Amino acid sequence: MNNKDTEYDVEASLLEVELKKQLEFNVEEEKLRESTQVISEEILNYIEKRKEILQYILDYRKSVIEDYRDDEDMGIEYFDHERYVMEEAFKTIDRRLKELTALKSSPYFGRIDFSEEDFGIDKMYIGRFGVTPQNTFEPLIVDWRAPVASLFYAGALGEASYDAPKEKILVNILAKRQFIIKKEKLFGMFDSALDIKDEILQMVLSSNAGEKLKDIIMTIQKEQDDLIRQPRTKTIVVDGVAGSGKTTIALHRVAYLLYNYRKVLEDKVLILGPNNVFMEYISSVLPSLGESGVKQTTFRDFAFDILELSEVMSLKEYMEKVLSGEKEFTKDIKYKNSIEYMHFLDESIERLDSEYFEMEDLLFMDEIIVSKEDIMDMFYNHYKTMPLFRRSKKIKRIIYSKIRDARDEKVRFIQNEYQNAIKDLSEEEQNFKVSDLDFNRRLKIREVIKEVIKLKRNFTFLENENCVELYNKINDYKVLTENDLSGILYLKIKMEGIKLSEEIKHVVIDEAQDYNHLQFLVIKELTKCTSFTIVGDSNQRMIPYEGKLPMLNIKEILPECNVEEFKLNTSYRSTKEIMEYANKYLDAEPIVPIVRNGEVVTEKLISNKDELKEFILSKIAVFKNKTYENIAIICKDINEAEDVFELIKDSEKVRIINKENAVYHSGIVVIPSYFAKGLEFDAVVMVLDKQSDADEYKQEDKLRYVMATRALHELHVGVKNQF
Repeated sequence: MNNKDTEYDVEASLLEVELKKQLEFNVEEEKLRESTQVISEEILNYIEKRKEILQYILDYRKSVIEDYRDDEDMGIEYFDHERYVMEEAFKTIDRRLKELTALKSSPYFGRIDFSEEDFGIDKMYIGRFGVTPQNTFEPLIVDWRAPVASLFYAGALGEASYDAPKEKILVNILAKRQFIIKKEKLFGMFDSALDIKDEILQMVLSSNAGEKLKDIIMTIQKEQDDLIRQPRTKTIVVDGVAGSGKTTIALHRVAYLLYNYRKVLEDKVLILGPNNVFMEYISSVLPSLGESGVKQTTFRDFAFDILELSEVMSLKEYMEKVLSGEKEFTKDIKYKNSIEYMHFLDESIERLDSEYFEMEDLLFMDEIIVSKEDIMDMFYNHYKTMPLFRRSKKIKRIIYSKIRDARDEKVRFIQNEYQNAIKDLSEEEQNFKVSDLDFNRRLKIREVIKEVIKLKRNFTFLENENCVELYNKINDYKVLTENDLSGILYLKIKMEGIKLSEEIKHVVIDEAQDYNHLQFLVIKELTKCTSFTIVGDSNQRMIPYEGKLPMLNIKEILPECNVEEFKLNTSYRSTKEIMEYANKYLDAEPIVPIVRNGEVVTEKLISNKDELKEFILSKIAVFKNKTYENIAIICKDINEAEDVFELIKDSEKVRIINKENAVYHSGIVVIPSYFAKGLEFDAVVMVLDKQSDADEYKQEDKLRYVMATRALHELHVGVKNQF
């Protein structure tokens, strides 16, 4: 065979592959058309159902008005019932309509072909939500949270399994296909085994930050999916490097658990994030997955909802003091984040138990109705297991009951005395003396009532302060900070025995590396949860501490929970160049970056403000030309951020995030390091000082690691040379 024949065979083979690809593309385009048509029909069906329910309610109300025109109470009773019916029906239909409307433009993102013994070959399309058309049993699209959909996220082709409700099902995965579908059009498809070099993953990671957050379901990796699908009753602790998808795992785990255990968990999930900037940033993720009714807050606001607090140091002021390295403040933080501080509180509570109340005999009209010994017996024997202040309230109720009994006994005696006096009078004497006797009876009863009021007014030895006042005494009236919130809650739990009014069945804690021992403990005590999802990065802890990081000691802190720890070392966020730059600030094992190359990270030494301004503005101009939507200038602290903002605000449309309740979605922003935690930006300019006083905890390195790992595609560093 000559060279020409060989070339011809190669060309023919390539042409055959290309034709096969085109044919398959055409088949998938037809499948997409059919799917969008079915979804459109389903939307119309649900709209029709909604109309029917509306008409039913209107007709029913008309008949209720007619039937119970003369009986207002019955009318109200029926309207209450109808309101409930309407709310429940509309909730279900509206939820489904929103899901179907969201699906219409992009019905699915993947397909999996697999064979199961005795059942032949299945081709299953995976989407954000599931669709099973009316009057059919075969799903058109399978929800990504369904157990069988886990096959799509499995690592490779070949033998695999998924957990059905009753047993593990063994299958053989034959093929996986991923799709790029936008506005009902198929733009691309890729056959893959879903490894981390997958083309779609690269495509999504290369997009802007806002789009990436929305498209994350299609890029979930096997290691992430395994964590998302962990059993409901388990507490998982994920120590993951920056960009490893910790928040993605946490939020998608919530969506997965709600989908599979809705009756148990609906409206009973609590998410705790690091600050309100971050909470606002992630607020759209769960609704985009069809989940609402999940309470999302910060630990600070969570504590405020429970405590009677008037003033606590703001997060901004707290973090500024941490970053400035104030020695006394740092010492106080380390102590209040330590296990020794919890022991100190326990000792204080024990001392209060024996010393707080000074018991006295309770006298009513010169008679002891409850002795000091009896009160102490109730306190330290009968009700000893109750928290101190709850115990005092209980005993107070008992004493009030005894006061009431003593009062009633006195009144009965006066009444009997009056009745006997009347009985002994002749008929003639009764006409003259009954009025006087009755007047005296009333006076005596009034005197008894006055004595009761006086006794209750003077009965103060079982009164107690609120727990904030009590904590302030223990805390020597220092300004309250973030670290004191868990201490006050702990005191309140131990002294009052409180728990949350609403039921919580699962708690998610994000950026958990900054939590102390007490915080984990009080969340557990207040919610009574045994199921947690705890995610954080031990490298990103900004708050000083000594000893073992509490996040990595959950088995000891919450021994009644079924805890399993996981480590994630692969970063999917930033380019290889950015992660290699960030790695130099780590003592721990280096982060493994995904193989996605980008621009080189540059560092420039800057001598004055004009040079800094020119450096930042030139980088912003480059970023804007590359159509980056989320651009951040990240500074160490608020003073530096405000200086930079003043420097560039007249030259660029830029805003500053300088308070915790700020909202950020896109654009150019100047932000201090601590408000940037958990966020990600398309491009970042870091502003650093050439020399900084790093403490023994290598605070400065951790800070720079956090700042550097916010960048998705580009990172440039301006190093100020002491000006």
